Amino acid sequence: MSRHNHSAFFSCFGLILIAAVALATPSLLSASVIGTNVIAQPVTRERIATLPKKEQKAWLAYLSRSEKQKALDKQILQNEQKAAGNANPKHAPMGRGAYALRLEHPADWYSSDDALRIAHNVITYQVADGGWSKNIDMVSGPRAPGDLYDADNLNRFPDLADFDKPVDPNWHYIATLDNDATWMQINFLARVTTALLAAHRDAEAAPIRSSVERGIEYLLNAQYPNGGWPQVWPLEGGYHDAITINDDAMLHAIEILHDAADHAPEYTFLPAVLVRRAGPAAERGVACLLKLQIVENGVKTVWAQQYDALTFAPTSARNYEMASLSSDESSPIVEFFMQLPKPTPAETAAVHAAAAWFTKVAMYGYRFGSGDFRADRNSPDGRKLVAVAGAGPIWSRYYQIDTDKPIFGDRDKTIHDDVNDLSRERRNGYSWFNTEGIAVLAEYKTWAQTYPQ
Repeated sequence: MSRHNHSAFFSCFGLILIAAVALATPSLLSASVIGTNVIAQPVTRERIATLPKKEQKAWLAYLSRSEKQKALDKQILQNEQKAAGNANPKHAPMGRGAYALRLEHPADWYSSDDALRIAHNVITYQVADGGWSKNIDMVSGPRAPGDLYDADNLNRFPDLADFDKPVDPNWHYIATLDNDATWMQINFLARVTTALLAAHRDAEAAPIRSSVERGIEYLLNAQYPNGGWPQVWPLEGGYHDAITINDDAMLHAIEILHDAADHAPEYTFLPAVLVRRAGPAAERGVACLLKLQIVENGVKTVWAQQYDALTFAPTSARNYEMASLSSDESSPIVEFFMQLPKPTPAETAAVHAAAAWFTKVAMYGYRFGSGDFRADRNSPDGRKLVAVAGAGPIWSRYYQIDTDKPIFGDRDKTIHDDVNDLSRERRNGYSWFNTEGIAVLAEYKTWAQTYPQ
């Protein structure tokens, strides 16, 4: 059996449902709890030792580099705290201010005083490894010397067996691709650098340019030997070590490296040595994406939210995020492949297969919630899936591998076949349905005229 045959691996080891055998019992076919989520496995030396001998050297070198970088990151922060006399370091301000970095501005804005102020704030939050943490308001002000790189991202649900319990509560999500972190800062700072250089303000551009280059280095260093990216690097353990499709983490890394290699307008200032490394890294990432497309009964479908880094098997993340097919995470991958100027036969085949799957699993005649989230959140029942004539199409976020049945996870790790049976907190607190497939299939209709099957 091939390591890359996800469907077979999944069936053999039961990563999605430890109680999957119950599905075969007729009396239980109508049960709403169909299994229990299984915790993801980290990258360890013990697990690396199970790989083919020819693969172990690269993985051991990667793991050693990760460990050394984490130790260096911690030491640099400690040195900074000592130098600043900061004996009571504070967490970064929690907020969505960083999302302001995604706003599109006129080209000349990126050389404005406001842009420079924000850029210098952003640089103060950059970790020594070149990445950034998540959920931080980097727009309002800079990080004080010695303060922590991260906001307080600890889970608010005190379950000692929670999948999201960090190995080290004091070093959690310190440089990550989760929640649009790192790629967003790189992209913003690259635009500021380009604008300053165009205005011949090279001295002002220098520190911002250096920050971008360190960010690109981060993406290159974080990439796994097989071409994927973890959610957190240096590795944190737990599901954070999984190859992460969620939040377009891996896809954004590939896109930035593609832009760097292709001399995109905002990246023309990068040194040749980084450009030479970016191209092959991006191609390894694309090749990995193609390998990760899940096969059901010999037919390609779409992608999971995350994968075991060493086996490529779909795996879990948080308690309520199961190993499964994911419509939400697959949509941007399909769009990425459709936007390639010269797609390969493998890339076009991936698109055709994914479009067929989106068409097959589309749900009609249903609506999730009333359409007014505030009202649903305040109602006794919260959001529910309701039958509405003429509604749709919508797509469940998760589908059971090999059956394509919608599935839903609760915070207690139970897996359900009916979203309405979830706890009110999880029904309201997660995006269980989406309409992303509408745009995907509309774009596919045009794309397929140029690249027919």
